[in-house]
Amino acid sequence: MTTEPFVLGVDLDGVCGDYIAALRAVLADERGVAPESLGPADSWELTEWGLDRAGFDRLHRSAVLDHRIFANMPMVEGCADVLWRLSDAGVWIRIITHRLFGNWGHQVAVADTVAWLDSRGIPYRDLCFLGAKPQVEAQAYVDDGPHNVEALRASGNEVIVFDQPYNRDLPGPRAMSWLDVEHLVTELAAARGLALQRQLPGLDDPRARIGRRLDRSGPPA
Repeated sequence: MTTEPFVLGVDLDGVCGDYIAALRAVLADERGVAPESLGPADSWELTEWGLDRAGFDRLHRSAVLDHRIFANMPMVEGCADVLWRLSDAGVWIRIITHRLFGNWGHQVAVADTVAWLDSRGIPYRDLCFLGAKPQVEAQAYVDDGPHNVEALRASGNEVIVFDQPYNRDLPGPRAMSWLDVEHLVTELAAARGLALQRQLPGLDDPRARIGRRLDRSGPPA
């Protein structure tokens, strides 16, 4: 049995946070229309919403700096609960995100990301801001971006595809929900010889730990 930690690299946008819902709300507000009128987001570039590359970049910048979506976007259902169970079982949670987009807004992006993670009660040991994810050492990754999944797999990494309309041409393993992530990570950890310790029910609400530490002006768990 290995004594090395099982490091799980976790993407944020489209995996932990509902980035598409946040962008939809911003674009609908700018156009003065109902969010549902924009229709489904089936492509990575969001061309179905009438955006070209320049339009997407402008929307993203406005969403981050003016609407502060990194601080207030909805959390994907089950994310915090599953990550706490995995963390308590011995998995090292490493958040990896490419949110330092362009040469602007870094202070806002970093501060809002940390505030969002803490306010949603999401546990993590490391927080990495970078685009080249294969440079980060982890035993497995959870990602939705097709280019990220392909680059990670090309470097020999285990990647769980978090299901989104724009990545359905990618082969699995695929998670349709965070419960699927939990199951797949448990299997991968067991295959590497890591015996995960299950959280005992009824003893503690793990998501409250961050709040208790913040109340005592301590660092997040």
